[in-house]
Amino acid sequence: MTTSITLPLATGGLETLTLNATGPWRKPASLITSRKVYAAAHVTPKVLGGNVPGAPADIDWDATLAFRRELWSWGLGVADAMDTAQRGMGLDWAATQELINRSAAEAALFASPERTVRDLLACGAGTDQLDPASVEPGEAGLAAVLAAYREQIAVVEASGAKVIIMASRALAKVAAGPGDYLALYGTLLSEVKEPVVLHWLGTMFDRALAGYWGSDDVSAATVTFEQLVEAHAAKVDGVKVSLLDASHEVALRAGLPGGVRLYTGDDFNYPELIDGDGSHHSDALLGIFAAIAPAASTALQEYDAGRPAGARAILDSTRDLGLHIFEAPTYHYKTGIAFLAWLNGHQAGFQMVGGLHSGRDVNHLVRLFRLANTAGLLLNPGLAATRMAGFLNTAGVSSEAAVGSAVLEGANT
Repeated sequence: MTTSITLPLATGGLETLTLNATGPWRKPASLITSRKVYAAAHVTPKVLGGNVPGAPADIDWDATLAFRRELWSWGLGVADAMDTAQRGMGLDWAATQELINRSAAEAALFASPERTVRDLLACGAGTDQLDPASVEPGEAGLAAVLAAYREQIAVVEASGAKVIIMASRALAKVAAGPGDYLALYGTLLSEVKEPVVLHWLGTMFDRALAGYWGSDDVSAATVTFEQLVEAHAAKVDGVKVSLLDASHEVALRAGLPGGVRLYTGDDFNYPELIDGDGSHHSDALLGIFAAIAPAASTALQEYDAGRPAGARAILDSTRDLGLHIFEAPTYHYKTGIAFLAWLNGHQAGFQMVGGLHSGRDVNHLVRLFRLANTAGLLLNPGLAATRMAGFLNTAGVSSEAAVGSAVLEGANT
């Protein structure tokens, strides 16, 4: 039995696509140990909520938490309240606090001596309750940034989750140079209760972070970053680097102090970075892993079983999908992750808080559908085809191309 759908071509015309079977994915029977991995998860809005641009986030908590349970069931940790969850792009601080606390309470139900809440859940602490426009360079601005970080770190620590210290738009505005970064982060690291993850987010993800670590030159910024990690290694669980530069990550990874992990944030080059170079490998904290969780989990199980070639082949098979979801403008990658979650039945409607589901066009989403099909990541092909057909009809593609073009075999609509 097969499922097919008629899709538009970017060059014009139509094409009937027969969908592949879902890949040979399997959930782990035991703890994954070969790599430490967190999948950065998105949030699901209420279908009838007022999630328009500029409005406070109105979240469907049942669907949002169910998606986190799904990721845990594949043996992955969850990175929450991060840029994938639309921090600074629709998810306000009030909703973020509730997300952290709800996710942590859910993680506690899955925790064990072998897999603690900190293993299951890491949450972002930033300064987005502070409007960058309200602060100016100088001591007062730096003090305001420090206070905002302290407030958010306290929320994450109280929840029991691992802290991820996120990059701050406000700090990028007020810092006068590398010394201000070293001093402020040094203060935070001296105060945290347990080791944290430091997050370096590039301007392809957030243009307001230009000049982070005190320089627009990546080499100079890296020197400052390495100084910070070296001086506070005992308080740094790992660093999460999202610069989409594999050679930079490899060099940084090799120079980290013992015990400090490199969590790749490179959604383009993750297969080779996770695979490693024979001396070092990257762990992962990736938005793409929320989209490819079944494949990622199966690949990690292959590493655990001593079959690295099979693991690498699986990761490579998802690369084109990752490259597409994260194509420029990269900060709209969240739209693709939510779209694939909707196709796979993890949320009732294709919506995002802040109206961000408009961040990608129809051609982009059609190609995403094709690539997910090629990768075996349409988990219920009949459901995915039905939903895609409805989306195309709503988008104005002719009804002949969409309505009735999906052949269903027991799909849930």
